[in-house]
Amino acid sequence: MIRRLRLLVLVARPAVVMLLGLFAATGLAQAGHGEDRLLLVRVLAVVAGFLIFSVACNDLADEAIDRVNLPGDVRRPLVTGAASRRDLVVTGVVGAAGALAVSATLRWPAVVVTVAGLALSAGYSLRPVRLAERGAVASLMLPACYVAVPYLLGVFAVREVPRPDDLLLLAGLYAGFVGRILLKDFRDVRGDAMFGKRTFLVRHGRGWTCVFSACCWTAGTALILAATRRPAGALLAAEAVCLAVALGLIRALAADRGVRRDERLISAIAVIGRSMILLLLGHLSMVHARVPAAPYDVVIGALTAIVLAQATVMARRGPVTRLTAAGAGAIPDRRSAGRGVRVVR
Repeated sequence: MIRRLRLLVLVARPAVVMLLGLFAATGLAQAGHGEDRLLLVRVLAVVAGFLIFSVACNDLADEAIDRVNLPGDVRRPLVTGAASRRDLVVTGVVGAAGALAVSATLRWPAVVVTVAGLALSAGYSLRPVRLAERGAVASLMLPACYVAVPYLLGVFAVREVPRPDDLLLLAGLYAGFVGRILLKDFRDVRGDAMFGKRTFLVRHGRGWTCVFSACCWTAGTALILAATRRPAGALLAAEAVCLAVALGLIRALAADRGVRRDERLISAIAVIGRSMILLLLGHLSMVHARVPAAPYDVVIGALTAIVLAQATVMARRGPVTRLTAAGAGAIPDRRSAGRGVRVVR
């Protein structure tokens, strides 16, 4: 039993659960029920089951690639031998069943979103569809799973018909996440190029990947602010500062100066991305609770200061890694795909 529970935690990837949980909580707050904890728990249960299924499918499909990109990573139980393929199949089925069962306790659109999300996630990783190998399509479809599913679950847990500003906010969250997910491929480029996985980075190189990522970040932030009800000056300033820092880090990432530096910069960018969502969630919650202007400004200012401090530390030191070996690299342009990749030992 303990082994099964540990496998569920590994597959669920707590950091990713937290990210998807932010999207779900944002959906609830956007629908005016950010303070409903019991409803949030039910939505998060669906999100967790969906994520377990998605990660299990991805790990089963990418086992060979993960052995190149992430050797010794304890978060990849197939690579380390902590689980068999049968174990992951069972785990994925349990996750999907749990997600469907809990979604049935919400409004009927939530069930539709769950079914569609599970189908899309399976098609992303598994053959014969295998969208993960279809270049730009993969970069566009994965955020549709990881952003739209939890966010819409939050909205549809409250009401059956979304409003225009709900959809505009979803578009902003989606565009911003596309910009972030493109940068994830820097870590996996060696195995992706070796096994013919045509990611945007493999096809177009480091420079264009950073340019497109920066455009997505900018467009996403603009859409989010356009969709936000009664945005205060403090929120506008905080989001603008975070965007400027993110764009500066992406510009620095455009220069190839080693795998370790890439890892630090991408981790710092991820901190900024999560925190921009947290700032939005804080704004929606405080507006709904009718928090006065002065305390509102203090909270937004304090969150912004914490974000910048964390991003600074991450950019200097990088994340604490559990890898026993590292194999990642970067390619400066499309002609260098799969060649000249440095391996850190």
